This record gives sequence, C-alpha cells and structure tokens, in this order.
Amino acid sequence: MRGSVAPSKGSAAIFAALGDETRLRLVARLCHSGPMSITRLTAGTDVTRQAITKHLGVMRAAGLVRSTRYGRESVWRLEQKRLEGARHYLEMISRQWDEALDRLRKFVEG
Repeated sequence: MRGSVAPSKGSAAIFAALGDETRLRLVARLCHSGPMSITRLTAGTDVTRQAITKHLGVMRAAGLVRSTRYGRESVWRLEQKRLEGARHYLEMISRQWDEALDRLRKFVEG
C-alpha cells in the first residue's frame, strides 16, 4: 500500500495475544479495575486460576502486562504504552484504508 507504515517491533505478538476472547476480557478487567491478583481476576468467572495464569503468561510475553510480587501473590497490571502502540498502529492502518477508498471513489466517479 502506498505510504504504508511498518508495524512496530512486537506488534504481531500483541495482536496475537489480543486475538483471544479470554485475554480480551482480562484486558477489559484490568483497564476497568486496575491492577489485580489472579484470585481477583478469576472471581466471578468459570475460568480456572491455571488457565488465567497461562493467558497472563502469553500477555506478558507480548509485553501487555507485568506482575509485581507481594508475598505469595502476584498483582498484574497492564502496560499502557504497549496498548497505546497497538491503538496507534490500528489508527494508521485505518487512515491508509480511508485514503485507498477515497482514491477508489474518485477513480470510479471519474
């Protein structure tokens, strides 16, 4: 695509991590409620602590979350800059599509 922008380093890992419904729910919960332990993240769901731990591991590998240990428990928080980077990349793609569709419209309308 003309004027295309290369994805930032790690973009594929971010979008792959966000491509799972459970992980999207975790992102939403962490956005809404702030840092949370795995115990709090599993409360009110039918997802096991073990499954949540695996999902958080994928998200951590993508740079979306980090944990801080407090005694025997880890508290997880979002890495806002990584989410902001993904949002920025999607906005650039959206602008590129808008420009391409505008060129197509002008071509078709003559």
